[in-house]
Parts: sequence; C-alpha cells; structure tokens
Amino acid sequence: MKKRALALVTHPDDAEFLCAGTMALLGKAGWELHMATMTAGDCGSKELSREEISAIRREEASDAAKLIDARYQCLEFDDMFICYDRLSILRVLAYLRKIRPHIVLTMSPDCYMVDHEITSTLVRTACFASGMTNMKTQGFESFEPTPYLYYLDPIEGKDKFGNVIEPTTIVDISSVMDVKSDMLACHASQREWLQRHHGMDQYLIAMKEQGEMTGAKAGMKYAEGFRQHLGHAYPQDNLLLQVLQQTAQAV
Repeated sequence: MKKRALALVTHPDDAEFLCAGTMALLGKAGWELHMATMTAGDCGSKELSREEISAIRREEASDAAKLIDARYQCLEFDDMFICYDRLSILRVLAYLRKIRPHIVLTMSPDCYMVDHEITSTLVRTACFASGMTNMKTQGFESFEPTPYLYYLDPIEGKDKFGNVIEPTTIVDISSVMDVKSDMLACHASQREWLQRHHGMDQYLIAMKEQGEMTGAKAGMKYAEGFRQHLGHAYPQDNLLLQVLQQTAQAV
C-alpha cells in the first residue's frame, strides 16, 4: 500500500506557495498525495459574492492539485471564522481519519494571520487524537501510529512580530519549481485579490523569492522549509527527511 502525504492548509494557494514542491517530490517518490483547505477563501474578493468566489477558488485548487496527481478537498470552514472548538476539532479529525496520512504538512503556529495559526492548532490536535477510540467520528475509525507532523514556514519566513522562523528541515525543490509555479498560477483569482487588498503584485515572483531565501540557508537554488512537531507521543525520527534524502532533496 502506498504511503500517504496530506497538506492541510487554510486557504486555496497556501500549499502552492509553501509546500507544493515537497508534495511534488513525495509524489515522484511514489507517495499518494492529498491536498485540503480549511476554507474556500470565501472572503477573498471585492466584487464577487462568497458563493461565487468560493466556487472559483475550489476549482482553482482542484486544478492545481491535479498537476501532481493529488486529490483536493475543502473542509468548508468560513473564511476568517476558523475557531478552536469541539465541532471544529471533530471535523478536522474526521477528515484526517478518512485519509489516514503518514505525513501531515500544515500551517505554521507562528504566522501573520489568525486563521493560519488556528488551522495549525486544529491539525495538531487532530493528529494527536487520531488514535483515541473515545474520540468518535462517525464513519471513520481511529488509526495509529500518530502521523508525522510538519509545520510550513510562515509567509516571508517570519512571525507576526517580524522574528525570523528557522526551519529544521529544508527541502530542495529546484527540480520541481516549474510545476510549483504552474500550480500557483492556477490561482488567478487570488492574484487579483492580493493586488486589490494587499497592494501585492508579482504573485509568482514573491513565491520564488521566498524559495530563494529558504534555499540560501542550505546552498540550494529554491527550497521549502519545515519544522517537525516533536512533542510527546509524536514520532521522533524525521520521515520526511529520510524519504527525500534518498534522492538528495533535503537537509
């Protein structure tokens, strides 16, 4: 049976910006790939209704995932209203048990946006609870062992106070930068939104600049950075590093 990797992030395009290269490399290594977002980015437009922009962004995310033969799903939380509560934990846990991943990639717990940070906390709790039989999720059984959990670098590699976040695992994505760029380019509506709301243009260039910044830490052209969750009850060996070191793609 194939090993499964899950990138569970907040918005459509988060994975493409921060971990799509690593997912592409895992796919090349024979892993089954899953990509999911907490929201459909329903507040990410100044012109379209929540329903209209959500439909567009789900399609864009699905199109991007297909470029690396990944399966996409939206967990249908509302943009800007991701909360750490009982129902939210159970929804994320049920999805995790449906996929039964060996590796989970999720948002940094230290980031500029609260939705990103709450996503990180929900995924952390779901991973920890994945084997708890008394945590009931209808239709999906508990599973063990606890998945390997990795946090993506925050946007611009810094937390909300401007402090630099140093990754503990760096993955060389130079060989798959073209497909990562193609995946991000699928998110045309997000590029337009960032231009209007953030005054941010050069969408693909910003992604490549972060890849160059991370790569410079390890002598690579382009790279993605991660921190592994090593708290009690989580796996202590670095499976992501082990898998990608076989093709000299990580340090």
